[in-house]
Amino acid sequence: MLKRILAAILLFSALPMFASEGATEGFDLNEVLVHHLMDHAEFPLNIGGHKVYEDQEGFQSSNDNIFFDHHNNKRFHFIGGFDLHITRRVTMMWIVAILLFVIFIPAARIIARNPLKVQGRFANAVETFLGFLKKDVVDANMDGHGHGYYHYIFSLFFFILFCNLLGLLPPVGEVVQVGSEIVQHYVNEDSVAEAAEETAAAVSHHEPIWLAKVWNGITVTGDVSVTMTLALMTMALIYAAGFIYQGPKFVIHSVPNGVPWPLYFLMWPLEFIVSPAAKTFALTVRLLANMTAGHVIILALMGFIFQFKAWGIIPVSMLGAGVIYVLELFVAFLQAYVFALLTSLFVGLSMHRH
Repeated sequence: MLKRILAAILLFSALPMFASEGATEGFDLNEVLVHHLMDHAEFPLNIGGHKVYEDQEGFQSSNDNIFFDHHNNKRFHFIGGFDLHITRRVTMMWIVAILLFVIFIPAARIIARNPLKVQGRFANAVETFLGFLKKDVVDANMDGHGHGYYHYIFSLFFFILFCNLLGLLPPVGEVVQVGSEIVQHYVNEDSVAEAAEETAAAVSHHEPIWLAKVWNGITVTGDVSVTMTLALMTMALIYAAGFIYQGPKFVIHSVPNGVPWPLYFLMWPLEFIVSPAAKTFALTVRLLANMTAGHVIILALMGFIFQFKAWGIIPVSMLGAGVIYVLELFVAFLQAYVFALLTSLFVGLSMHRH
């Protein structure tokens, strides 16, 4: 049963990504990778600018943020102003936030009724995760001073975990879009030509249905802007914890005790500036690389089917992609744990002089 479920997930994951490849003569893996991994604006939001349509002067077809107006059936982009366009990863982050609220608010209310009583499997599962993070991640690396950091570390762990896992699920919106186009093509046989023209127009304008825009299946933690933001928050917490627990002496105590004075002036910029920056860089790259590499391998293995167009390659690609997919499930949990663990460790190290 598990193998069938895994095969179905892989099939539905590949369906929307490779659906348009059948209409083309050649297969372009780079196009598939860009579609699945790269971010772009989906919903327009501009402050202070004005719209320029494709039949007006000033319209640039090379603009990165081109949208489609259903009322005028024309493409447009903004000139001037301040762009705050809602991107694919932003919508997925909203979905993650909603899921976190839906899962943990009811769990917290159930546990709060009687914290000393087992309230059921759902609440017990949440308590197990939180107990593990509290005891083995936060308290173990902050010497008993982690009570004020529980909320941030817990939120950090589950946010990264849900972002990683949702990036492994099939893009629900794109699956629905492809399925609806197939049904429309075979059910409405009298209007096949008209449906094909509408589909071609939508594809040329890069205008998927709203559900495909919202639930697009992109991995949030596969973007350097997301991982760097999380790492910078950890960096800010390192400095904040140092000044809170050591006061202004944190600037001096950043260098380990017992270092000779001539060497002190050489080590101070390394310990106070370079070391936190290096930790931030390591957190950024580690999460980004691990969540991107697995997706690239899976897409490449599935792409062999469309590249070689041979029946013999199908079981090889499916088996290889299935193994990598199972590994990615493990990596999703591991990277959330490692990020929370290193954050606790780095913050704990700044609380006392060494």
